[in-house]
Amino acid sequence: MTTTSAPPVKPNARVRVQRFGTFLSGMIMPNIAAFIAWGFITAFFIQTGWTPVPALGGFPSADGTENLGLVGPMITYLLPLLIANTGGRMVYGTRGGVVASIATMGVIVGTTIPMFIGAMIMGPLAAWLMKKVDALWAGKIRAGFEMLVDNFSAGILGFLLAIAGFFGMAPVVTLLSNALGEGARFLTETGLLPLASLVIEPGKVLFLNNAINQGVLTPLGIQEAQETGKSILFLLEANAGPGLGLLLAFTFFGVGIARASAPGAIIIQFLGGIHEIYFPYVLMKPLLIVALIGGGMTGIATNLLLDGGLRAPASPGSIFAILLQTASDSYVSVILSVILSATVTFLIASVILRSSRKRDLAALEDKGDAFTSAVDQNSANKGRESDVSRLLGTDAAAAGATTDVRIQNIVFACDAGMGSSAMGATVLRKKLKDAGVEGVTVTNKAIANLDADADLVITHQDLTPRAEQAAPGAVHVSVDNFMSSPTYDDVVQRVRAQQAQ
Repeated sequence: MTTTSAPPVKPNARVRVQRFGTFLSGMIMPNIAAFIAWGFITAFFIQTGWTPVPALGGFPSADGTENLGLVGPMITYLLPLLIANTGGRMVYGTRGGVVASIATMGVIVGTTIPMFIGAMIMGPLAAWLMKKVDALWAGKIRAGFEMLVDNFSAGILGFLLAIAGFFGMAPVVTLLSNALGEGARFLTETGLLPLASLVIEPGKVLFLNNAINQGVLTPLGIQEAQETGKSILFLLEANAGPGLGLLLAFTFFGVGIARASAPGAIIIQFLGGIHEIYFPYVLMKPLLIVALIGGGMTGIATNLLLDGGLRAPASPGSIFAILLQTASDSYVSVILSVILSATVTFLIASVILRSSRKRDLAALEDKGDAFTSAVDQNSANKGRESDVSRLLGTDAAAAGATTDVRIQNIVFACDAGMGSSAMGATVLRKKLKDAGVEGVTVTNKAIANLDADADLVITHQDLTPRAEQAAPGAVHVSVDNFMSSPTYDDVVQRVRAQQAQ
């Protein structure tokens, strides 16, 4: 465990893209429940659903009566407004969320397509403008007039932005959405969509998965799902097969810590949907990205050939979430795509691992565990302190690190604040309970939502620099595995020692 106090480092391009992806994800992930609800309503009640109900599904009754239903209004109004409000709150709290919703309503009404991209642009932009407007007269308002000025300034700005959204942004975003949709349609119709794996799989390993999935694929997929009832785009990044194949290959042909930890990682990745768990295995041996690309392309090609797709985003990318969102006519293709992508990845990864097995074993004997060496190199490439010894629980100095901060509020933070961080928080809560430690709160949230209340922040090692910027006053701890890091025992010992004083 370490207490980081390094001076701020200027973020590189990858960190900037990660941060952008985190922001996009921060708008989408808190509203995934609404997407799931919409997916179930669609699955059950539309005309071709499991149990068609005209009044809910929005199709004419037997007597010819037209029905509005739930499906259309939810995807047209509810979901974009939720995204806009969340984006506005991220920028400027409740006030930003209100203005963002007003402004986005103009964008929604100004077009005929679901305005998810418009909401993701207009929501944060409106909140940022509200923040700047408020700054103009901050501290200059006479006592007693604050509420009057606040309400009318927000109302007038919301009014102007709604008009601007209707006449200005809606046509532009419609054009952009149509262009992206045509691009995706071109790749689908020409059979070139599997080539997307050349970008998606390396991007995932570099923690750009949120920017790819939430920023591009999800908005386009929702638009396609409204038109056809399902979309293959939801599966491009979320397919659990490639990760499963990779971890199976390590289970049978890996060496050292990587082999020992791979079976547990399979449960977390395939059943829990936390794909980040297999990224260090690829960073350890970068050639394995070829196996992931091969598996990803196989899964996409399978769904293309068999016309498979999901009704709504599968988040997290667990096999359970994928099956729950699978369209009723796509179970064979989706399941087959997972199996085949896992098989192809496993075969390619097995060849790579077996071809280097002797060298890996020799390196393990001569220089220590290859997994350790690889992560050391990874840390060196990032130009910051290596976390390996701490991750493996062998860093005595780290284990004995102390801090003056009295730890009462521990926060697990990740990109979305809902997946891997939630699992880590659950594990640490149990450890604290088993150790008889009381009076310590353990929660999970997105890095973007970190604040000064956190005494100790636990993040994945690749996300720690951003967490340090978001909560500079907290103690920061890095892990590589939220489910089983030995660092948790150090945290428990530290808290117990503080409480014993």
